[in-house]
This record gives sequence, structure tokens and C-alpha cells, in this order.
Amino acid sequence: MRRLRIVHCFRSPVGGIFRHVRDLTDAQIAAGHEVGIVCDSTTGGDYEERLFDGIRHRLALGVQRTPMQRHIGPGDLASAWRTYRIIKELQPDVIHGHGAKGGTYARLFGSLLRVSRSRVARLYSPHGGSLHYDENTLTGRLFFALERLMARFTDCLLFVSDYERRAYRRKVGEPPIPNVLVYNGLNAGEFEPTGSRPDAADLIYVGMMRDLKGPDIFIDALVLAEGHLGRRLSAVMIGAGDDLPRYKTQVKRLALDDRVTFLPPMPARQAFVLGRLVVVPSRAEAMPYIVLETLAAGKPMIATAVGGIPEIFGADSPALVRPDPADVAAKMALALADLDSYRAHMPDTETLKSRFGADVMAKAIEQAYYAALGK
Repeated sequence: MRRLRIVHCFRSPVGGIFRHVRDLTDAQIAAGHEVGIVCDSTTGGDYEERLFDGIRHRLALGVQRTPMQRHIGPGDLASAWRTYRIIKELQPDVIHGHGAKGGTYARLFGSLLRVSRSRVARLYSPHGGSLHYDENTLTGRLFFALERLMARFTDCLLFVSDYERRAYRRKVGEPPIPNVLVYNGLNAGEFEPTGSRPDAADLIYVGMMRDLKGPDIFIDALVLAEGHLGRRLSAVMIGAGDDLPRYKTQVKRLALDDRVTFLPPMPARQAFVLGRLVVVPSRAEAMPYIVLETLAAGKPMIATAVGGIPEIFGADSPALVRPDPADVAAKMALALADLDSYRAHMPDTETLKSRFGADVMAKAIEQAYYAALGK
């Protein structure tokens, strides 16, 4: 197999997409490929800058950052032109777009490069993205019409969960191009258990501070769970995002500020020792890394039965709940009443390794690259 020049294009270097790209670049560099990243320069903070610093020296095609708008607007044209010029200079064999914006740029610019006789494979991983929209709304119909159009400029779709693939078929239509299910994967060292500090909080939330991820559900559920248990509970909320001030206001309004601590983003395994029970209260997901990381670390957790999460646990797992404060609270109370017994409901580690290993993920995606180039 020949060495490839691979460019990963995505908008925001935060959360699961950034984690997915970092894992892929690690595996692709180890396989001898030349890899680069093109992403937005206006999002991410000190934590993300440290992550970039850790991989920048190993990326033969570098880290190229330029402003990219989240929503379609007047500034899009200038942003698109800048991004196209960057990608053209990198002369990739493969452009892999992640998320709605990255996927659009990767496929459009890959097609433009083909016009100039460059042989470029164009791959797209939605990571949920526009698929979270309701197909009955005007915005949803617009995005799904765009997805149908963009399929003509795509060589392969890569889905991170069967839920995501089914959502695409239902909302966009049957893909007219090759499509592959490839689960997110973890590195071998992440399957080592982590404990909890002696002063660990009862509950912990780790994730982006936005309503889609359910921090408000977590806070409301905490109040209700205290009522179930008849005692005060402590919690740590780790993450960043534009909605963070609103959640801090919610905590203060509910008189929880003496027992809820907010902390900035940090590595997941570093965060896990700060709490006894991890809660993922998301309203929508594709295949969240935080669920995989929590289970691999041997931590007990509660997660909402949305997106691809039931594919990790099994649809009938007692660890799954609806994204509703009352349901989450009831499960919090049940788990904290006897955490050792509750831990038995978590999936088996060896099964997780065989399905969600980074090596399995990277190999399947590499095969998709070569198949796309073979076309």
C-alpha cells in the first residue's frame, strides 16, 4: 500500500470530533502516511492549544487554522476561499471532512481539485452534525437537501454508529455511494481502570457546555436526586462552551453553588478521579467518546438512550435513561444507594476492546481511503 497525503478538515477543534481526528492522525502517522489538519482558528481554548502542541511536530502537512463560521452567512465565501487555497497547497491524496462544515468544504474543494486533474478521494464523516436537525422543519429540510446534493461529490460516507447511518437514510435518503460503519475507538492504555479520590464528588459531568449535551438536565436531576436520597449531593461539572454562564446561573438559582464545582476542560482520565458516578445526560449524540472513555476506565455511569449510545451498552441496559431530569434523578438515586451493585450493569471490558479499539477504527478507515482512490 502506498503512502498517502491525508488532510482532515473540520470546523471546531473541541469535543468528540477533535478527539476522533487526533486518534486517526496518530494511527495514520504510525502507518507511514503524511497527515495534516485544517480547522477553525476562532474556537478552542488553552486546553485545545496544548493538544495541538502535542501533535503539531508529528504532522508532515502541519496544522493549518483559518476562521470558519459555524452557520452559513456572508463571511462564508471568504472563509471558503481561504480554506480552499490552504488545501490546494497541501496537495492531498485524501480529504476527509468531519462534521457538517468540514464535510462540505472537503467535498467541494476535493471536487475542485479534481477539475484541475488532481486525483483526490473525498470522504465524509457526519459525526451527527446536520443529522440532528428535525426533518419536519425548514432548516432541517434545507440541510438534508444540501446533503443529497453533496452526495454527488462524495466517494465514501463513514458513519460512527448504526444510529447515524439509519438517521441519514431516513432524513436524507439511501446513500447512492459506498458507506461504511466504523465505530470510534480507544487506545489500549485507556482500558486501564481509574479509581476515585477520597474526596471525590458523588456525581460528575464531563463534556461541552451546550444544551445538546444536557448540562441543564444534569443540574435539575441533581436537585431531584437529593430529594430521593434525603441527603445533599456533591457534583463536578467539567467543560467549556458559550452556554456555561447560563448553567452557573441555574446552579446559583437552585442554591447548589456550595456543592457544584465547575472546572475547565481536562483529559477525561484526569477528570474521572474527581467523581464516583459519571452522568452523560445528552439530548442527542452520534457515538460519544466520553461514554467509551468512562466504561474503558471502569467507572460506573448513567447515560441517555440517544443516538449510538445503546449500541455500546445494549438497548436493554439498566444504565440507560431518557434525557429527562426525573428519569436521570431516579437513576442517580438508585446507583448512589449501592454503587458497587450498580457497577455490575456496565459492559464487559474485553467486549469493548474488540469493538471499540483505535486500531480497529483506523484500519477500517484506511481501507475506505484506498477503496475510494481505487474508484
